[in-house]
Amino acid sequence: MSTIDEIKSRIDIVDLVSEAGVKLRHAGKNYTGFCPFHDNKRTPSFVVWPESGTWRCFGQCNEGGDIFKFVMKREGVDFKEALQKLAERAGVELKEYQRESPEQKEAYGNLRKLLEDAIIYYRSHLFANKNILDYLHEKRGLNDATIETFGLGYAPAGYDNLLNHFTQRGYTEQDLIDSGLLSVRESESQASTFQPRSFDRFRHRIMIPIRDEQGRMAGFGARIVNPDDVPKFLNSPETPIFSKGRVLYGLDRARKPIRAADQAVIVEGYFDVIALHQAGYENVVSPMGTALTEDQLRLLKRSTRRITLALDPDAAGQKAVLRGLDAARSAMDREGELTFDAHGLLRSEARLQADLRVATIPDELDPDEIVARDKEEWGRIIEAAKPIVAHVMETLSVGQDLNDPKIKNEIAAQVLPLINDLGTPLERDTYRQALARMLRVDESALIGAPVRGPRVRRPRQVERGIEAKKPQAVLSIVSSKKAEEYLIGALLQKPELLYKVDRRLEEGHLSPLGADDFDHTDYQIVFHAIRDALVQDRVDPRAFAVSAIPETLQETSQTLLAQLETVASLDDRLVEELLRSIKRMREDATSEMLALRQHLQREAQDSGDVDSVTIYQAEVLNLTRFKRALDEFGRSLSAKR
Repeated sequence: MSTIDEIKSRIDIVDLVSEAGVKLRHAGKNYTGFCPFHDNKRTPSFVVWPESGTWRCFGQCNEGGDIFKFVMKREGVDFKEALQKLAERAGVELKEYQRESPEQKEAYGNLRKLLEDAIIYYRSHLFANKNILDYLHEKRGLNDATIETFGLGYAPAGYDNLLNHFTQRGYTEQDLIDSGLLSVRESESQASTFQPRSFDRFRHRIMIPIRDEQGRMAGFGARIVNPDDVPKFLNSPETPIFSKGRVLYGLDRARKPIRAADQAVIVEGYFDVIALHQAGYENVVSPMGTALTEDQLRLLKRSTRRITLALDPDAAGQKAVLRGLDAARSAMDREGELTFDAHGLLRSEARLQADLRVATIPDELDPDEIVARDKEEWGRIIEAAKPIVAHVMETLSVGQDLNDPKIKNEIAAQVLPLINDLGTPLERDTYRQALARMLRVDESALIGAPVRGPRVRRPRQVERGIEAKKPQAVLSIVSSKKAEEYLIGALLQKPELLYKVDRRLEEGHLSPLGADDFDHTDYQIVFHAIRDALVQDRVDPRAFAVSAIPETLQETSQTLLAQLETVASLDDRLVEELLRSIKRMREDATSEMLALRQHLQREAQDSGDVDSVTIYQAEVLNLTRFKRALDEFGRSLSAKR
């Protein structure tokens, strides 16, 4: 039994939910009550299934899960914290998955000390070079205090300045390579008496120390001095203490200001951060010249749920939006460019329960130029930031003839998938209405509009491709964990299977597989890692998915991989088996939910609650239609045997 399963076996979900103040009452084998996560005291929409240890809100929240998900949502914590809290309650000792052994910790400490010494080295060369100092003062508008605060420096031209300096002071060549200060020649044959195997990575560049959120040295960013050099910005390579996707520049200094302002602002570059901090806007950070990652957003979420991306017109404009809506390119990683990935951001926003917005910097100016001409203007720009979907709608409509039916159709095809990605029914309804007003069409026309990009991830109740009048997520409420384990394990072994599975589901007029098809929080997290692995193109999807799974779930991931080592190919028989698992999961959930709704309908009839009877009748009809759609899908699978 895994640690997670042991914790679940020791904690009664009914007791846990009741202790949180939810008054539950029997409804057949299950319990119902009013959802603790939103206001609704008329119709009980919160259901607890003791047998499976799961819960779901069928009202405004439209969320569900197990005891871990309940604690995460109730207390606003991540999975690791929920695991610790529930383990303590259950009396289960957690096995520590330490990223650093004592030996590694000592080695990493030595690397950080070397980087601290490198700051002094680069700083001494900066103050010895008047031209570079003048550039920082006059072109960048930085004062001496800011240069000192951010530890700016200069790497002199030449291939062995740093190498000679530090080897003479007791550091080994390997120390310098491990820290990312030296680069290694591609082949040993290139090394000789005159060309050593390693050389200074940073040459004739302005040096910017990069620290992690705790203020520990992690690496360097470096900007060119000679405009003919490439690339414009160069970061330290990936090292044991530096990973571009898990660090935000300036966060060590911005954490307290972010909490004070209850808002974090993300800009494109290091000098943008420095200039804005100097101007008094200290809640500003920057990624490492790459697409924003969810790990970086999680770092910010610890201090605030309000996060604003401040993008220049090119990054925020129509070309960038269309590029970001292209699923095949949604995880681009271009050095020095903060890309706009609407789908990825919306998925992260929903998972993190954050409030992500987009602010557009006007007049093709950099932030330092804006605060130089009017310090208060930056505050107004950030205050005018729009939610992601509103930004995309506005951007796609600028300069377009909205009387042209084809233009209307094209915009709807781009925006509707984003609306479907939103986390709550209220948001989805609100933006669908706004889109209908903008295009000057009836809202009902948008239901049948074509969509592009990722489909809605949450299963919808659909019969023959026609969405029911009152959408209601039908999820795997009582499916066995064994079925979930088989399905998620196969997908972890071969993430590419998800493409075939989704396509076959769509052919059967069913929605793609989503995290909410899984009852268990650990499998939901693993599924998110698998889905994210497929929208990036830098690493093998399986390797990416495994590395993206949190360390607290390493036991789970290793178990899944060990049990399904036989998954070797993308043959159709395996896809068919996975589809049958999904069909069974959704069928079990639908049957259970149908029985519960019929029970509540009879109770409402007995009590004379006409309004509730009407609601339950619609839901029963919805569920019945979806069950027929699943039956038809099952027959199509049987016919292919």
